[in-house]
Amino acid sequence: MDDVITDIPPPSRLLLEDLNNFTPPPPHLPSPFLVLSSADSKKTLHPSLLIIAMSSPSLHFLHHLSSKTLIGTLVLPEIPFAGNSIEPSLRDKSCNIYTINDADKMIMFVLVQYSVTSERAHAVARVLIGEKIIPQRVLILDSVQSRNFRGKLSPDETIAFKLETSLERENGGDLLLVKGFDYYPSGSVVDGLAAALLSRCQLMKIKGTLCVSWPDLGAPVMSLVKSLLARDVLTGIDYTVDENYENEYLRLSRRKDRVDSDLYT
Repeated sequence: MDDVITDIPPPSRLLLEDLNNFTPPPPHLPSPFLVLSSADSKKTLHPSLLIIAMSSPSLHFLHHLSSKTLIGTLVLPEIPFAGNSIEPSLRDKSCNIYTINDADKMIMFVLVQYSVTSERAHAVARVLIGEKIIPQRVLILDSVQSRNFRGKLSPDETIAFKLETSLERENGGDLLLVKGFDYYPSGSVVDGLAAALLSRCQLMKIKGTLCVSWPDLGAPVMSLVKSLLARDVLTGIDYTVDENYENEYLRLSRRKDRVDSDLYT
């Protein structure tokens, strides 16, 4: 007599594609789009540099630049506006676009304050680079993800690496946008929106640099990112920074440290 518990079950009579017929297709999501100020809505923008910030240190530093001008936002339809403040805030789930105008050049920066899924990353990258905004150069600021890093990451160690498009690397030496950073280690990977943005730069033959830092919070990594922006990126640009940004950032770092310590006690 067959043992119904231990015997190998017979193969399914349904093919995989037949099973998929019972699963409704995922709903089609509308494409992301830009909402720009009336003065900029009908023209293509050509900034000399486009900075796209996703890491906590870069978001805090750029958010507190007093000399910036809000010109628009990127709308990702699945991200709700509920709970956002009227005035831009780091607590909002938003993707605001700002400019800093200099006598000779215009610098734009985008503060990405919500998570973008891998499935939507390339759609967002296309909107930010190559349609209404065609920059001469792009700098992407993100954090190292421990799951993608080949090696051990200590929370007490502050590190940063970079990746560049082939056109940016051809500059070499003093013409590089970011100097003094090691290249991202072989065997480690970058994914999500950061990878999509750098790929977009490569495809469009735009000089692009991705900088990733570790950890995401803490005074040392804030000092590192601030030094990068002030020394290499915003040199010669007249800008001021709100004096309270470091205190706010340190409060956030201490709050995160307390949460982490509670998880392990």
